[in-house]
Amino acid sequence: MHDKKIWRVIAILVILAMALAACGGSDPVVEEPAVEEPAVEEPTVEEPTTGFEVPAVEDGMFNVAMVLIGPHDDGGWSQAHYDGLLYVEENVENTHVAFIELVPEGADSEQVFRSLARKGFDLIIGTSFGYMDPMEIVAADFPDAMFIHLTGFKTNGTNYGNMFGEMEVFKYLAGMLAGSRAKVDGNPRLGYMATFPIPEEIRLGNAIALGMKVTCPECTLDVRWINTWHDPVIEKEAAASLFDFGAQVVFTGADTPAAGDVAMEKDKWGVNYDHISACQVERCLTAPYWTWGPIYAGIAEGTIDGTYVPGFHYFDSSEGGMGLFGFMEGQEPMPGVADLPAEDVQLVRDTLAAALAGEFDRFDVFKGPIYDNQGNLILADGVSLEQLDLDGFAEFGSPCETCMYWWADGVTAELPDL
Repeated sequence: MHDKKIWRVIAILVILAMALAACGGSDPVVEEPAVEEPAVEEPTVEEPTTGFEVPAVEDGMFNVAMVLIGPHDDGGWSQAHYDGLLYVEENVENTHVAFIELVPEGADSEQVFRSLARKGFDLIIGTSFGYMDPMEIVAADFPDAMFIHLTGFKTNGTNYGNMFGEMEVFKYLAGMLAGSRAKVDGNPRLGYMATFPIPEEIRLGNAIALGMKVTCPECTLDVRWINTWHDPVIEKEAAASLFDFGAQVVFTGADTPAAGDVAMEKDKWGVNYDHISACQVERCLTAPYWTWGPIYAGIAEGTIDGTYVPGFHYFDSSEGGMGLFGFMEGQEPMPGVADLPAEDVQLVRDTLAAALAGEFDRFDVFKGPIYDNQGNLILADGVSLEQLDLDGFAEFGSPCETCMYWWADGVTAELPDL
């Protein structure tokens, strides 16, 4: 009985084998369910990990990208750069421009710079001091792109450089006006809202103080550190604090027109900064401002034809990258200038004319004798600072000799901790 069953099983197996052979098979195959290999994703080019949308390049064009610390329409620092970018598009042939705004300094900015480079932008501009190290890292990985960093002190001399202009001349001129205004008002106290403790901010604050002393030797300058480039609330609070503490004229190193706006409330005077539109209210005395367009256009053209060599690019007043509102061609002085002593106003005009003609520069602003606010002689009579001194802190690794870690005579503030 069992033998019959065995032979039946064998017969069935033989039949199955024949059927498989007829279908082109051999042994029965049991297929495992298909397992899909996980895809290895390349880092996205469309959008960096920070969530910023990265613009695309245009084929056949010279593509320029700008990274802004603030909104492009802030009426201050970022808008001045944005205006310069539009100038490039309008004045440099075959150029496409794009921008990303409100990019924080640090790791987020590195991802944005990297994504722009991957996209194929030819010239990438970073507009804040804290972009310096992230941009340096990315530039090393993308040697075919040009990277320009604003206000820092690093360069590789090939495709990564820093760039700024001698705004200290225009802060100096504004300091002369503010000193004159304070003297006329009988209140020889000024204030300065400084952003971060970096050479740029101390240098510009010192330039204000040096100009102030020209027209008002008895004047003093108080300082408030606000640790932000763009925060309308903090800027207004700091301006109000300086006014309430006794300042007659308040300067800002930040982006919004808070100094002038709060001056309206306090019936005092403000000096705004950065953009030609920054001085709109009656109590704005003046505003040193930037006109980046011609400077950026020159860099773009030089990058296109291979003549631009990145490095320590610090342009002079005569190159047309800066202005003093109310005193440039076609402008009228603000109301707060009308009753100032004629000799003070003429001195401002004459010094500005000399600067625009290339006959007065930052090294004239920082020429001795200069004392710090501790009574120490910083520069002997006739001796000027070097560019490295203007740009650097030894604490940041600069090879500067005199450096910029001091407050000028008349500044009633201590040095910040680094």
